[in-house]
Amino acid sequence: MLKYIVKRILLAIVTIWAVATITFFLMNMVPGGPFLSEKAISPQATAALEAKYGLDKPLVQRYTTYMWDALHGDFGDSLKQRGRTVMDIIGRQFPVSARLGGVSVVVALLVGVPLGCIAALKRGKFADSFISVVATCGIAVPSFVICTVLMYFFGVKLKWFPTMGLNSWKHFVMPVMALSFYPTAYIMRLMRSSMLDVLGQDYMRTAKAKGLSGFVSLFKHALRNAILPVITYVGPMLAYTVTGSFVVEKIFTIPGLGGEFIRAINGRDYTLIMGTTIFLATLIVVMNVVVDILYKIVDPRIKLK
Repeated sequence: MLKYIVKRILLAIVTIWAVATITFFLMNMVPGGPFLSEKAISPQATAALEAKYGLDKPLVQRYTTYMWDALHGDFGDSLKQRGRTVMDIIGRQFPVSARLGGVSVVVALLVGVPLGCIAALKRGKFADSFISVVATCGIAVPSFVICTVLMYFFGVKLKWFPTMGLNSWKHFVMPVMALSFYPTAYIMRLMRSSMLDVLGQDYMRTAKAKGLSGFVSLFKHALRNAILPVITYVGPMLAYTVTGSFVVEKIFTIPGLGGEFIRAINGRDYTLIMGTTIFLATLIVVMNVVVDILYKIVDPRIKLK
């Protein structure tokens, strides 16, 4: 186990370095700059700003300087939000996205796993067909369509929930529904197919022949093995939802990391783009390592190499 964890950590470092390097050079290949949108700025002022932030230096020198500073936890100052560091922006915006994403993950698991089990147990019946249709719609329909439908019916027509911000529990309802809709649908399909495979195994028939109740055989034997594919998906899902869906945050005007990332891209805020990308990549890699370890805990037969 220890050897595997060390190997994954080393691989994670290489992965994060590759993501940061590719992002840095692609970002600097795009025409334009962070100060071109400034109103009535003179060439002298532009040159002074570029010198202040080191943008007048050769690309390779800027790359080595940035990577060395990032290695020590310094992602620099934002080029557009004067007086604020990248770490300060991430530290302020990420908890908002994390709170919204965490609730969405819990909802997706609490709804997706039971419905997937029900669809498998009621195979070929109305419940199975209905759940399958809902799951297919959840996977096929884009998130911005779901957001628009929710806002129109629950926000504008019925006026049940507010459509902007996260000031109370009511503000969470529609963003959480929109953000958890796709993961819930995907988990339902995963759980259904995995549960159908497990229910057809010999040990399940043996448990039934020994007189075990359906409840015991389902939760003690079937669910533990059937949930392994869901655990695999939880890592990327957690990273996706916790860091915040860009579309959901933009539509519902949520001051999270996703909206900040979009503004950084539109404004060519190089340091904020780099810092956010490295942060998100690190989070995804860490989640994948945690999922692999959970795999071993849930099913001791799995060998980590």
